[in-house]
Amino acid sequence: MSNVRVRFAPSPTGMLHIGSARTALFNWLYARHTGGTFILRIEDTDAARNTPQAVAAIFAGLQWLGIDWDEGPMADGTTRGDKGPYFQSQRRAIYDSYVQKLLSSGKAYEFEGAIKFRTPKEIITVPDVICGDVQFDRTQEADLVIARKDGSPVFHLTNVVDDLEMGITHVIRGEDHLSNTSKHIALFRALGAEPPKYAHIPLILNRDGSKMSKRNEGAAVAEYPARGYLPEAVMNYLCLLGWSPKDNREIITMQEVIEKFDLPQVNRANARFDMDKLFWINGMYFSEMSLEDTVPLAEKILKEAKVLPADFDVNGEDRNYFRAALAIVKEKIKLAGELPEWMSFFFTDEFSYEEKAVAKVFTPEGLKLLKQLRDDLTEAPFDVVNLELRVKSLAAALGLKSGAFVHPVRLAVSGRSVGPSLYHMLEVMGRDRVLRRIDKALERFSKAQAAAV
Repeated sequence: MSNVRVRFAPSPTGMLHIGSARTALFNWLYARHTGGTFILRIEDTDAARNTPQAVAAIFAGLQWLGIDWDEGPMADGTTRGDKGPYFQSQRRAIYDSYVQKLLSSGKAYEFEGAIKFRTPKEIITVPDVICGDVQFDRTQEADLVIARKDGSPVFHLTNVVDDLEMGITHVIRGEDHLSNTSKHIALFRALGAEPPKYAHIPLILNRDGSKMSKRNEGAAVAEYPARGYLPEAVMNYLCLLGWSPKDNREIITMQEVIEKFDLPQVNRANARFDMDKLFWINGMYFSEMSLEDTVPLAEKILKEAKVLPADFDVNGEDRNYFRAALAIVKEKIKLAGELPEWMSFFFTDEFSYEEKAVAKVFTPEGLKLLKQLRDDLTEAPFDVVNLELRVKSLAAALGLKSGAFVHPVRLAVSGRSVGPSLYHMLEVMGRDRVLRRIDKALERFSKAQAAAV
């Protein structure tokens, strides 16, 4: 059994940033690779900035991604080994005891009501698994405040105390924390403890090389479920931001990553976030999902978008229609969030028509051809093969290309100029629905043209 113990320690002051999620992921991967323990620790001692909503966002984001933690006490004092997490706001007495230890040993002192740590005035080398040995000159360093005037502990103290108390063996965090590490090593030594091993992972930058802020596209983890991304795809992409399987693959399962992942393999260079690449990876995962696995996701998204009628039953009498419609749309899109746009017209006759398409397609000649096709469809077998054959035969008889019929009927039954395969769409909708919508379009746009004359 491995003795590796790692932790993810976010501050609940806002949304869960994609960079923080990647830090959590790398800690989780290392714990799972080594058979170790992954701890979630909420650093919520800054009461003025923390919010319950931010705590909830951390939990929701990690759980959506599938990053589970292994231990920790609950707020009511009970312990649930598989849930956690630890909250620093509940550990004040522990921090106070360590402040007293440092005061008693003369390694800390009171200054204007605050408590300062006597920072060693020396050059400290940080041995880092990823960055190598990094030196920090602390010979001119001011003494470090470890407790404020109100007695509340600061980040540097709580971070070190918790890592010590929780037996953390490896601290895996963003490179922006590297400059803090020499201070933390000094505190560990002052407490007579050996520091954990450190591994500072590269930062995530925007595609143009600028720092990824909270306002940038893709920065908030909550964006992804809302837009219909798959957690497996996001996890896959995050793995590639600073790590790779070394065989040029970009699609890799979490089980494979767990088997291969190790800290020395993490790249030193900063990673650039590319939404287009994530979109492509998501499309690969989405295309591989079975239809039945897609159904609950599609139902959720379509209900949230108010596309499905209130009485529509995807697992009851409407089961076959829903699955048939989903099947022909699924192969055309890469993101579940696109489903409302691509499927809304399947569930209502009350849709709008694209204005540019109407002007281009519903000309007098276009409406004449639509009427001719409508009459033909009343008797034609209503399956993909025969529908395509009928359209092509009509077009050939008139010396036209099949598009002369395809474009008007697509616009009439969906209100759009693009969409799923036309013949499959007509088959799914069925003869009655198709004829009803064609009649509606013919009546509306024929009247409009007559009124314009």
